[in-house]
Amino acid sequence: MKVILSTLNAKYIHTSLAIRCLKAYSEKDFDIELAEYTIKDPVMNIVSDLFQRGADVIGFSCYIWNIEETIKVIDVLKKIMPEVKIVLGGPEVSYDTDHWMKRLENVDFIVVGEGEETFHQLLQELEGDRKFHFVYGLAYRKGEEVIQMPGRPKADLNELPSPYRFAEDIPELGKRVVYFETSRGCPFSCQFCLSSIEVGVRYYDIERTKSDILYLIDNGANLIKFVDRTFNIKRDYALEMFKFLIENHRGCVFQFEITADIMRPEVLDYLAENAPPGVFRFEIGVQSTNDPTNELVKRRQNFTKLSRTVTKVKQSGKIDQHLDLIAGLPLEDYNTFRKTFNDVFALGPEELQLGFLKMLRGTGLRIDADKYNYKYMDVAPYEMLSNDVLSFADIVRLKRLEDVLEKYWNSHRMDHTVNYLIEREFSSAFDFFQEFGDYWEGQGWQKIGHQLEDLFTRLQSFLESRGTKRMDMVLGLMKLDYFLNHKYKPRKIWWEHTLEKDDWSSYMKMILQHPDALLSPAVADLVADASKESTGEANVGNQQPQPYREIIPAFASLKLSEKELQKHAVLDVLPFSLDHILSGGSPLTAEGRTLLLVVYQQNGQQKPLYYTMPIGKNIAAI
Repeated sequence: MKVILSTLNAKYIHTSLAIRCLKAYSEKDFDIELAEYTIKDPVMNIVSDLFQRGADVIGFSCYIWNIEETIKVIDVLKKIMPEVKIVLGGPEVSYDTDHWMKRLENVDFIVVGEGEETFHQLLQELEGDRKFHFVYGLAYRKGEEVIQMPGRPKADLNELPSPYRFAEDIPELGKRVVYFETSRGCPFSCQFCLSSIEVGVRYYDIERTKSDILYLIDNGANLIKFVDRTFNIKRDYALEMFKFLIENHRGCVFQFEITADIMRPEVLDYLAENAPPGVFRFEIGVQSTNDPTNELVKRRQNFTKLSRTVTKVKQSGKIDQHLDLIAGLPLEDYNTFRKTFNDVFALGPEELQLGFLKMLRGTGLRIDADKYNYKYMDVAPYEMLSNDVLSFADIVRLKRLEDVLEKYWNSHRMDHTVNYLIEREFSSAFDFFQEFGDYWEGQGWQKIGHQLEDLFTRLQSFLESRGTKRMDMVLGLMKLDYFLNHKYKPRKIWWEHTLEKDDWSSYMKMILQHPDALLSPAVADLVADASKESTGEANVGNQQPQPYREIIPAFASLKLSEKELQKHAVLDVLPFSLDHILSGGSPLTAEGRTLLLVVYQQNGQQKPLYYTMPIGKNIAAI
């Protein structure tokens, strides 16, 4: 009996841990093959491939992002392979199982919940006496009747074989995301989340976990994403794992979901002192800062402690943080969500993900949907459309905000510009992204694509349309961001006025004669801070943590010739003190001009290096 375990991943770089767990458990007794596709693959391509592989049993792992596409594949498969047995499993079909069996006539079995033992016993019965009523955790058909067996006790995780050591995975390890679990279950009871349904947390033996991770690293894994719902729930376990990964990472990157308000100070101190920059990434689900909302959905959260953790991690400059919000939770109207957004944005996360509530099958919130007058999509992903305090019109506006948030913040194409606009020109971060999102859709830009320069020209158009003050300063910051968006010297620019050739030559000679006068960002901050103290501006202006800046070499140490500068550098003059503005100084006191030099291809990562020199009134600083 040949068995194929399959799934449709969201992207090619993703991999399915679930089907690997099933194969690892059953491959000793059955011929099992893995077949992964994506939700973008044409149905006929998937069906053709599965048909040519040939199988007696095909199992699909089902989630909200792939269920509808999976159904299309199953319906075609059953037409051309009517004898094949179709088995579904995964979180999307583990709840309302009777609904799925009745809706999907081409599905023969559904494995409910944790699947390793249930799927193995199902295969034994398919090959043997077909007494499916012995298989706990299974739904099956008996004539026209759907039979759903009682659930199966949770497995002892340390009796499950490793799903990380398949030889066929090795060639792809460095090209794809490896999903890894050190535990199963969640200690919390958030009513919008499926993880709240399983009580308690079970752990794999830590030495086994370390061994599997070393195997993956030794065989070329570049990104390991831990799927534990709260990686840091056990302080000692988390700290030991962090230490192990720091000592053995060899360039591999690790991503974790953590609960920030329970992160212990000693763990934070250890990470701040020892974590190599860029090796760890934290995903933190904030969801809402509205206390009545959190209380109603049984989400225990101390935002003060959460903020302390996020701020300390950010100040270390070692770990990128991805913070999540959910729009559409009960009691969270447009105005309170505005506050939630601003509360979290003020923490300065490297990425702020705005999601919309999904009314997942099996969750308490879906069961109580009528209490809050929820309207939501009938099919996956069951996204909410409105409730008693958030209208569909509000949702539409927030979708516009989400669009420009992705393009202008999470992409990090314009950090300097966006930070300045939020701090100096708009009432809040929410108001900037919302107003820009409304303008974006009003121009019809959501219907067409964009190149990098389009993002700059469209922002300029928006800002000019609303009469934004000090546009010369904004355009100067946009130039800096545009230059920093390239690995190589850009061939074109999006603004009209550039330096005259004679001015360019004159400034180039000044740079070559006074290389020590060019300041790196770190040095420029010290100069700007001293300037603010002398003008009484200290502690005025932005209090938001700034994006982490790597220390870059002094310009003089590069020892570049005029020919090399002409080939690898861009030069511009900004009509204000750039260093003063970037360090949080007031635009009103940013007097003078700045010579901006950006140099390309001078480091292994090919990140551009930028330097500044005060000119005009501040020339004495040389």
